[in-house]
Amino acid sequence: MRLGTRTRKVVLVGHVVSVSAWIGIDLALGVLVLTAMITDDTATAATAFQAAHLIAVWPMLTASLLSLATGVILGLGSKYGLIRYWWVAAKLTINLAMTTLIYFSLRPGLYEAAEYGRRLAAGDTAAQPPDQLLYPIFVAPSLLLVAVVLSIFKPWGRTSRRGDTAEPRRYLRRRRAV
Repeated sequence: MRLGTRTRKVVLVGHVVSVSAWIGIDLALGVLVLTAMITDDTATAATAFQAAHLIAVWPMLTASLLSLATGVILGLGSKYGLIRYWWVAAKLTINLAMTTLIYFSLRPGLYEAAEYGRRLAAGDTAAQPPDQLLYPIFVAPSLLLVAVVLSIFKPWGRTSRRGDTAEPRRYLRRRRAV
C-alpha cells in the first residue's frame, strides 16, 4: 500500500508537528524542573513542580502517540517500511520506548513532584524534593534529537531480511544480463 502524494504530505505534516510539539513540551518540562530545583524562592519551586505535572504528562503522551501513529502510517505507506531500513526501525524503537516511559516512569515521577510542590506551597519544609526528574529532562530531548537526525540523514541502509540481498536491483539486473 502506497500513500498518494497529497495524503503522504498531510500525514508527514502531522508527524512533524507532533514531534515538534513533543520536543517543545520536553523543553518546557526541563525549564520548569530546573527552575524548581535551582530557585531559592519556595513559592516559585512549588508552582514549577505543580505546573510540570500539568503541562507534561498528557500533552506529551498525546504528542508521542500522534507521532507514533503518523510514523507508522508513513512507514507502511512509503518505500521505507517499518523495519526495512535501520534508521526507521531505530526511530520506531525510540518512540515506543519513550512513549512507554512517559506513562510508566515519568507520570508517577511528576505526580510525586506535584505532591511535593503542594506540600511546599502549604509550608511543609520537611518534605524531600524529587531527585528522579533530572534524568528524563536531559535524556528525552537527546533521544528526540537523535530521531530527528536519523530522519534527515537516513544512515545504515537496509536491514537484512530473509531472501533479500543487499545488492541494489539495478546491479542484479545488469549482472544477470551479462
